[in-house]
Amino acid sequence: MLAFIVGLVNVAYSYDFCKNEILLILYTMAGHSKWSNIKRKKGAADAKRSKLFSKAIKEINVAIKEGGSADPEANAALRNAIANARGINMPKDNIENAIKKASGEGGEHFEKVTFEGYGPHGIAFFIECTTDNTNRTVANVRATFAKNGGELGKNGSVEFLFERKGIFSINKTNVPTELEELEFSLIEHGLESLEDEGDFIQIYTPFTEFGNMSKALEELQIEVENATVEYLPLNTVQLPAEQAKKIIELEEKFEDDDDVQNVFHNLEMTDELIEELERD
Repeated sequence: MLAFIVGLVNVAYSYDFCKNEILLILYTMAGHSKWSNIKRKKGAADAKRSKLFSKAIKEINVAIKEGGSADPEANAALRNAIANARGINMPKDNIENAIKKASGEGGEHFEKVTFEGYGPHGIAFFIECTTDNTNRTVANVRATFAKNGGELGKNGSVEFLFERKGIFSINKTNVPTELEELEFSLIEHGLESLEDEGDFIQIYTPFTEFGNMSKALEELQIEVENATVEYLPLNTVQLPAEQAKKIIELEEKFEDDDDVQNVFHNLEMTDELIEELERD
């Protein structure tokens, strides 16, 4: 952990917080971050590439519709969507075609919807979808839960178990300064923690500071590989390996649905589990 995280723990002591709770939050963030990075790499290397492209196109579509502009300079959400598309090596022509299609008359209309529920062994799931047919999406999500030992819940049934965080993935080759220097320069822009993940660094911010951090990184001319708002679990549930694998299988089944953009859960992603999943 870098100096800022040590400082965070010290601050926690000064306000009578529990050190273990702070470390648990950081450990949880690191585990889920590592698993997200692995999924992106696997997706870029196999047949899931086309699904990633489809999701990127939907993200561009929604960004234009919600942001009211097809000009990336005037639409921060669109800038992020384009950066994310580039991060999965989506060809420039595909990106430009997606923008033209979303901004033209008669283009497809997508809307964001979320679903909450429980999988096997009491694991909470929060699912983000982008769809042009809500009825179809509801039916598919409900069926996936039911066929895999879970149950679709009502809105609000599990959301309180998660917190929204802005997460920025940056290749170290795109960072012009020492990490510690970068870290301190970003504190005033909402930096919560900075994680060293080998070739990449992960920057975490509260959801409310996502825009500030995005702007700060742009001003520093630091290219972002991926910028997302994710639901991270406040607490995680550790399961035996075989049970945990069933949860990951359910996660992958949701992700195979073209309407599903992101799947979040509160399974504890231990190093041992991640290593085993990498081998599969």
